[in-house]
Amino acid sequence: MTWCLKLCLTLSLLAGSWADLDSVRVFSEQEAGISCYRIPAIVRSKEGTLLAFCEGRKSGRGDAGNIDMLVSRSEDLGKTWSKPQLIWDDAGNTCGNPSPVVDQETGVIWLLLTWNLGSDSEHKIMEGTSKYPRQVYVSHSKDDGRNWVPPKKISDSTREDHWRWYATGPGNAIQLTRGKYAGRLVIPCNHSDHTDASRHPYRSHVIYSDDHGATWQLGGVHQDKTNESAVAELSDGSVLQAMRSYHGKNKRAMSISNDGGENWEDDYLDSTLDTPVCQASMIRFSFADVGGKSRLLFSSPKGKKRENMHVWLSHDDGKTWPVVKQIFSGSSAYSNLVKLPDGDVGLLYEKDGYANISFVKFSMNWLESDASSDLFAP
Repeated sequence: MTWCLKLCLTLSLLAGSWADLDSVRVFSEQEAGISCYRIPAIVRSKEGTLLAFCEGRKSGRGDAGNIDMLVSRSEDLGKTWSKPQLIWDDAGNTCGNPSPVVDQETGVIWLLLTWNLGSDSEHKIMEGTSKYPRQVYVSHSKDDGRNWVPPKKISDSTREDHWRWYATGPGNAIQLTRGKYAGRLVIPCNHSDHTDASRHPYRSHVIYSDDHGATWQLGGVHQDKTNESAVAELSDGSVLQAMRSYHGKNKRAMSISNDGGENWEDDYLDSTLDTPVCQASMIRFSFADVGGKSRLLFSSPKGKKRENMHVWLSHDDGKTWPVVKQIFSGSSAYSNLVKLPDGDVGLLYEKDGYANISFVKFSMNWLESDASSDLFAP
């Protein structure tokens, strides 16, 4: 067989890798009196229900103003979704940045989120002219996401006085499953530190709970130029944090903690995760000693712009990411991965210029198949 014929056959097999996967709209612009839905997060409950969270922005697409926290439920693996349900509406103020986690021991669904006055923009909060800095809150549901307790402020134990901006997640948090810190709930966060004007103020950090959400503590803080992040447990029980970075290289900042998120090794830039300055998602799909293969998944737009949503796969705890597949070729931004009860993968993501938040489902066989591999990824 000539090299030309081999190439033609290969390209024919690969045609599916460039086609956008079919998706289902979960939140759509101009529905239910909302101007814009943004900032998706998703988890699977112990009962197998998918819970999709987002901000319902009533007065426009901006990050401040009258913003409510919403959730939609799916009991059929993402085929259909309930109408958006209100979790928190504080008049004209901003209730946002969902970071949910399911306690696998109790079944309680915890939702970490933040609050600020709707009249205070991020710029005002950052320069210290707002009435309040951003505050941290927590809510939870004990009935599979149908009802939620009123959010409670936990800023006293989860933020420093000199921090101004603050964001939980956005995207799923995790519960550790192995090692000394098994059972700990770990929430990815970020803040702005204004103690040194010569440095970039944004820094990632985590908060955690060792008592099933009764109390929350501040964990380790990263170096500057890091921001919105995701966390995943590694095979040895350590924690990997992948962070939006401002290092000017369109790479992901990464770091590992060997003590459940209380301290972090020096940050490094991953040379494979070619991502814009944007939130991204990372989840543990399986461990080698449980699922037969170690699988860590990462999702983000690929390249320098918020477009071309892709998923990366690592079999060695994030040291390398040899598999990368296209999900959607058009405008796309924030995203959140979830492992489905049937063994497939779900992705909730912003698309079409923030006009909607959609859900797409794909199999691990498709992701790991050579026939749909992105051979032309750098």
